[in-house]
Amino acid sequence: MCAVFGGIYCLRHSVQCLVVDKESGKCKAIIDQYGQRIISKHFLVEDSYLSENTCAHVQYRQISRAILITDRSVLKTDSDQQISILTVPAEEPGTFAVRVIELCSSTMTCMKGSYLVHLTCTSSKTAREDLEPVVQKLFTPYTETEIENEEIEKPRLLWGLYFNMRDSSDVNRNTYNDLPSNVYVCSGPDCALGNDNAVKQAEALFQQICPNEDFCPPPPNPEDIILDGDSLQPEASESSALPEASSETPKESSNLRNPEEPSK
Repeated sequence: MCAVFGGIYCLRHSVQCLVVDKESGKCKAIIDQYGQRIISKHFLVEDSYLSENTCAHVQYRQISRAILITDRSVLKTDSDQQISILTVPAEEPGTFAVRVIELCSSTMTCMKGSYLVHLTCTSSKTAREDLEPVVQKLFTPYTETEIENEEIEKPRLLWGLYFNMRDSSDVNRNTYNDLPSNVYVCSGPDCALGNDNAVKQAEALFQQICPNEDFCPPPPNPEDIILDGDSLQPEASESSALPEASSETPKESSNLRNPEEPSK
């Protein structure tokens, strides 16, 4: 939507540092990896772009995630084109429910005949410790012994990756050190399903920068859009028709005879 309403994107320009004015304390530009200076009045950055000194007092939560590739769906169904969402309740005190999202090949995220599975929860330990019990319940490890067994009820786990990532969705702006007033921090993904938190955060930041503007107004009806060229087009067609009419007038008058003149 930003590009539709005139936003400019600097693709493949990673931020190396922020240029802060000593007198005003505001950020006046950024320096990209090519050494190019990009000037702006406001800067929206993701939390990871800030320096360690700026984030020294920030207390982050952690998210445990796993990405798996399996040979078939966890749901027993005849269709192989589906998206499955499953929530596994927490079994022990101090742990959290695990959300499982399974994508089929029609989502263009994996090869035909395989499934891509995402597991996410709020971290209580490492990602493997949090998520591996759920993986063992839903899937069968891909080993030679199990390949020979033809009566496998659970999908086979072909590949898996466990990792932790920090959650900055609930970080208060005041916890950052010496953050310029015109630098606005947005968070990365959280554990929630959907993007409700990202939309709320975007609206809050938009109101701070443009307090008198509507956030993401609905697009107008295409039939109500009047382009500048459309209003001038009828006048241009009329003016272009006038010379043709005037050019034909002398020809017609030359063919007319005087009624009093006798015919030969």
